[in-house]
Amino acid sequence: MIPSVLPTYNRAPLAFVKGEGSWLQAEDGRRYLDLGAGIAVNALGHAHPALIAALTDQARKLWHVSNVYSIPEQERLADMLVDRTFADTVFFTNSGTETAELAIKMARKFHYEAGQPERTEIITFEGAFHGRSTGAIAAAGSEKMVKGFGPLMPGFRQLKWPGKDHGHDEIRAVITDQTCAVMIEPIQGEGGIRVVPDQCLKGLRDLCDMTGTLLIFDEVQCGMGRTGKLFAHEWAGVSPDIMMVAKGIGGGFPLGAVLATERAASGMTSGTHGSTYGGNPLGCAVGAKVTEIVSDPAFLAEVARKGALFRQGALFRQGLESLVARHPQVFESVRGEGLMLGLKCRLAPADLVKAGYDAGLLTVAAADNVLRLLPALNIPDDDIAEALSRLDQVAASVAAAAA
Repeated sequence: MIPSVLPTYNRAPLAFVKGEGSWLQAEDGRRYLDLGAGIAVNALGHAHPALIAALTDQARKLWHVSNVYSIPEQERLADMLVDRTFADTVFFTNSGTETAELAIKMARKFHYEAGQPERTEIITFEGAFHGRSTGAIAAAGSEKMVKGFGPLMPGFRQLKWPGKDHGHDEIRAVITDQTCAVMIEPIQGEGGIRVVPDQCLKGLRDLCDMTGTLLIFDEVQCGMGRTGKLFAHEWAGVSPDIMMVAKGIGGGFPLGAVLATERAASGMTSGTHGSTYGGNPLGCAVGAKVTEIVSDPAFLAEVARKGALFRQGALFRQGLESLVARHPQVFESVRGEGLMLGLKCRLAPADLVKAGYDAGLLTVAAADNVLRLLPALNIPDDDIAEALSRLDQVAASVAAAAA
């Protein structure tokens, strides 16, 4: 008999009833150190006092009115994002998947209104994850995501991940007069914490400028301070035309946003897109508080101190490098930037995730044999030390079981 909740998730045998900071409490009272943060969602940990205050203050005033009317909280958050980024305009959604749908529509509508209706093809990259709608899975194109869900939306071309075996020349060769946009995650999350080198992002920007192609960055997982910059592309010194944001922007409240330049958004006029709940007063009140906290330079500097690749001796990253050295039979290398980190494993990451449950530690598996570590951005140093100790225990137990 099918359960009352559709069984599309391979759930862990855990249920949590309370959270505080980087810790979760299960039904049996046991505490777990959370290095997943709801898969990069709880940017400020669990039950952050400032977010509780923002949500409850707004809840006492107004929950929902519909986008038929002006929403001051929405306009305030949009102004904050425009002031802090490349963007001129913002559309609010409820999720990352919804941002992908709008980004696709916006890019194609831009070229249509520019008198180039044939420009509909969007270039994407293997290992990508842009959500689970029919459009988003067509964009990613992996067999795991698309099998059984055809016919797929046409108009996407997947290329190899940019790197030493596939780069500028290969991408340029497939940009034609039918190419609409290039869509890429500056750091892949689901794909295995794979970082696009700065020079590749710069090269993509140059190619798009040269060919009149729009550049879309998917920063749903790598954005909102996770790398030590407000958005990951800032390290490369380039800007997209359209950017997808979600996960951390709501700090746990469902919220997403598409940011765009005035030019890229020029085709999206009244009636071309909408959302019932997107940008509601509750979500935007919480999002504004998250943005206020996370965009503070001192806060971002702390994220960089804990995990950034460019900083020698970054606290969490240095500890992970030592972990790899102590357990070479389990781990191969450390990947990522800031507090979006991954351990490339020699053993199955799923085994490490399961062993973590016994050690009171929560991590997330990813593709390419990677164990993802996505803690709250404000994780204290003491909790980092505890996380490293528990990861050491996990590695030792898995190595012993495999011996």
